[in-house]
Amino acid sequence: MKYLSAENMVKLVNRIGIETLMTELAEYIKEDYQNWDNFDKSPRYAHHSDVGVIELMPTGNRELFSFKYVNGHPGNFNKGLQTVVAFGVLSDVETGYPLLLSEMTIGTALRTAAISALTAKYLANNNVKTMGMIGAGCQAEFQAYAFRALTGIDTLRVYDIDYKVSEKFQRNMADSGFDITVCKTGQDAVQGADIITTCTADKQYATVLTDNMVGQGMHINAIGGDCPGKTELHQDILKRGSVFVEFEPQSRIEGEIQHMPEDFAVTEMHHIFKGEKQGRQNEREITIFDSVGFALQDFSLLRYVYDKVREFDIYEDLDIIGELDDPRNLFGLLKN
Repeated sequence: MKYLSAENMVKLVNRIGIETLMTELAEYIKEDYQNWDNFDKSPRYAHHSDVGVIELMPTGNRELFSFKYVNGHPGNFNKGLQTVVAFGVLSDVETGYPLLLSEMTIGTALRTAAISALTAKYLANNNVKTMGMIGAGCQAEFQAYAFRALTGIDTLRVYDIDYKVSEKFQRNMADSGFDITVCKTGQDAVQGADIITTCTADKQYATVLTDNMVGQGMHINAIGGDCPGKTELHQDILKRGSVFVEFEPQSRIEGEIQHMPEDFAVTEMHHIFKGEKQGRQNEREITIFDSVGFALQDFSLLRYVYDKVREFDIYEDLDIIGELDDPRNLFGLLKN
């Protein structure tokens, strides 16, 4: 089995180039969404506690199976720990043997940014240039590069409740070529924006984006409301716009629409990627991607990584399955 450590994931991203990677990964995601009916799908298993959540996210088709282990603990940074850590496995369905064990902390950030920007490519107006970002934490830089690669965004207006986080973002993006303005309020951050990305970490019913902050024609990339009891958008915004989701049964539990009636209309993105339904109807429409993260995106990331680690020979071999002369004699391993 091939093993991709965090160190080698960094090498792989730098070898490919982050914007090239985002573009290629988006194609893998789109291809898998276009084959939506061939996948097993279910809401992720989630173990909730007062301080966070631990989740398992499985899916598969007739050839490959994958799962991801991931947590979300907003208070971890107070302990000097990351709020999200993850790993994933890709397996061969025919034999049941694992093919790849990969870090997925960086991987989750990559696939989240890729699906965000891919969706915006289909839902946002043409010729978008400015993105307002509310929340400048671990996901922000990935989002910025993905949106430039797939939509052409070149101007960022950024706000975070913690100014040190905004300064971190500025340092990381200093040589990126973006026109960046650090704003004092969320209201300021969305001024003149074509796209708004909300990505905050607190596990609570929050309203980081109010109805008066959203103008006609905007596309909203809402990625921070991703578990029960955690939202970012005022309900009036959802009522004004057209809402798109990854997998409706999961989004009803975890997304911005968890507050809405069961008959509140949403559209799953696979219909858009397959050309079965139209995304944006006109230039004045407000479109909202209510993203909570879905296992199919992890499948796509692991499939992409598996192809790339073999192409660039960036991996380690990991032996977690004992080799038997007689496959029926497992106990024989203990006799060697």
